[in-house]
Amino acid sequence: MQNTSASAAQDERPGPSPGDDGAASRQASRAPRGAGARGASRAPRAVVIGSGFGGLAAAVRLGVRGYEVTVVEKLDEPGGRAYVHRQDGFTFDAGPTVITAPFLFEELWQLCGRNLADDVDLRPVAPFYRIRFHDGVTFDYTGDAAAMRAEVARLSPGDVAGYERFVKTSEAIFRVGFEELAHVPFGSWTDMARIVPDMMRLESYRTVYGLVAKHVKDDRLRQVLSFHPLLVGGNPFSTTSIYSLIAFLERNWGVHFPIGGTGALVRGLVSLIEGLGGSVRCGAEVRRIAVEGGRARGVELASGERLSADVVVSNADSAWTYRHLVAPEARKRWTDRRIERQRYSMSLFVWYFGTRRQYPDVAHHTILLGPRYKRLLEDIFEKHVLADDFSLYLHRPTATDPALAPPGCDAFYVLSPVPNLLSGTDWPATQERYRRSIAALLEATVLPGLEGALASSRLLTPQDFQDRLLSFRGAAFGPEPVLTQSAFFRPHNASEDIEHLYLVGAGTHPGAGLPGVLSSARVLDRVVPDASKFR
Repeated sequence: MQNTSASAAQDERPGPSPGDDGAASRQASRAPRGAGARGASRAPRAVVIGSGFGGLAAAVRLGVRGYEVTVVEKLDEPGGRAYVHRQDGFTFDAGPTVITAPFLFEELWQLCGRNLADDVDLRPVAPFYRIRFHDGVTFDYTGDAAAMRAEVARLSPGDVAGYERFVKTSEAIFRVGFEELAHVPFGSWTDMARIVPDMMRLESYRTVYGLVAKHVKDDRLRQVLSFHPLLVGGNPFSTTSIYSLIAFLERNWGVHFPIGGTGALVRGLVSLIEGLGGSVRCGAEVRRIAVEGGRARGVELASGERLSADVVVSNADSAWTYRHLVAPEARKRWTDRRIERQRYSMSLFVWYFGTRRQYPDVAHHTILLGPRYKRLLEDIFEKHVLADDFSLYLHRPTATDPALAPPGCDAFYVLSPVPNLLSGTDWPATQERYRRSIAALLEATVLPGLEGALASSRLLTPQDFQDRLLSFRGAAFGPEPVLTQSAFFRPHNASEDIEHLYLVGAGTHPGAGLPGVLSSARVLDRVVPDASKFR
């Protein structure tokens, strides 16, 4: 799966030495590897804005291809939305916790002549998810075909055959939607026109829920098979059925979790970047992208420092990038009006907490479905109303790695999909009441005695997504993944307005979720010029 030009660049340089796993802020620049082979000419410079998984993966790929890379990060540690909170002896992964495409990480290590397993211990998680319906009935969602048939039969015997048809459909969509298209730039109408026949054949005009409903009849099973778009910021009732490929992606490669938390993957990627001669600078917020003659020339930091660059890659939120980092006169396509008229994903309310006791019966990933499904999603996505009821994702990483909490304790976070800031919710005034409502539900269902067992607590609200993570309107996943905002219709990986400006991450093609943001970095191998063109 390696890109030819990237592999060739790798062959020109010796393998990197293992990086340091420790310091949060890595400031020291190093001479790029392979400088001797290139003679006296300097390596072209690349600045990557943001150290989320998309930005770190982009930095690795550019470093392998011969660029001298500097990653600049607003926060005090790398990771972006994969930041790690440490308090009261607990380790809380702030963001992504479901690893579904380990081969995309393995490829990054292989490009650097290293093995992922030497740096990161990825463990399979089973079940993938334990889904609990409002009436207390549970469904263990796994990658075992026989076990899944048995679970489906237990819930709805008449839907087993339909479930099998859905799995085959998911695989067919995966073969096209992921294997053939996830790393295609979609920079022109011809790219889009070429896939229309496949999209029609695979019924991409249907929504995820519509495709599931075509195959199975039981309402609970329809919820089980259609919730995946919520993991990437989409409403199952409006997200294109292309995202049904997630079901096959999980079945084929499993769901994993790294020992040490997802921060272990962040540290590993930083070590790859440093091994290639790059650097990661934390506490360095970008004020604007410098554009001269229609071309990105570097970035200006909030401190006033200017970092010159031959290419700029933004892993910041795509709407934030154009609306706040690029001057209006430099963008003809992504005007303020167009940015504001896009449909944006929901946001998230996340409560991180640790308990003085353990809950061994709680799975690593638990989904608690509320009394409403479609109407709750309408409140969140269409009406932008903060409802009194909710569906929740409960993450218990200590089910896989007990060291993330003190002995005898458990670490958790619970995530509630909520409207983005268009709701007008006053989160500073609302957050504690909302947290208590969630705690009451958890205490009455899967975590008895929760409030009395709390040892640590912190919150992340839609306001924090905007103020801390610089997400436009506090949307947690960028543009909503409806058909009219997918592929060519999403902000392009190679900026339509500015030469040598590139976008990676959830807000560009192919979309949110770890496989999506890592694939967005793969696209750079197709659109960023070879380093030799700048010498």
